[in-house]
Amino acid sequence: MKKNGIIAAFIIVILGVMGWNVYQHNQSSEQSAQPKSSSSKKQSAKVDRNTNKKDKILIVYFSRAGQNYGGSNLKIGNTHRIANYIAARTGGDKYEIVPAKKYPTTYQATADQAEKEQQNNARPKIKNALPDVSKYQTIFIGYPIWWNESPMIVRTFLEHVDLKDKQVVPFVTHGGSGFGDSLAILKRECPKAKFLKGFQINGSQASHAQGKVNSWLDSIGF
Repeated sequence: MKKNGIIAAFIIVILGVMGWNVYQHNQSSEQSAQPKSSSSKKQSAKVDRNTNKKDKILIVYFSRAGQNYGGSNLKIGNTHRIANYIAARTGGDKYEIVPAKKYPTTYQATADQAEKEQQNNARPKIKNALPDVSKYQTIFIGYPIWWNESPMIVRTFLEHVDLKDKQVVPFVTHGGSGFGDSLAILKRECPKAKFLKGFQINGSQASHAQGKVNSWLDSIGF
């Protein structure tokens, strides 16, 4: 009887160990089947948010040096500066819209010419060859605000390139008007483009706007 009791106890111990192993295996299987942790979700969201950084980027801009609003005499136009900041952050290619006929060096003469071009719905000619936009997924388009709109030469550019299905990102410099009516014009000229949040800044702040530009680019995934 004593021997039989020992054998029975030994069998109970063996069964207990086997049961514990089965329990541990089941727990491990359940944990592996659980959804990823919140930290993993955050990491995935970060990767998705930065997808734009893989895009091939073109930074198109029209800018004017010389005497500007407020009397400042610029070697590099304000919009040109912003384009440089964007290129430094994104590594994108740059394309400057260069007019076939230069604008006057004085502010008032340029303002008068810009007003006439707008009243006549003119399309000033572009001197340099247009870029092949088919190679790019994202097109930044920058310009100063003239008479509450984009300069007419920007519309010359828009009417000669196909931005269908492109991500278009506007950026402007101004003397106090913000985007003015330029966003409505852009969307009318590029009805099949996808627009991202643009950037606008007073021209007087352009020379020290790198931080603001970087914050904006970060907010839209670049």
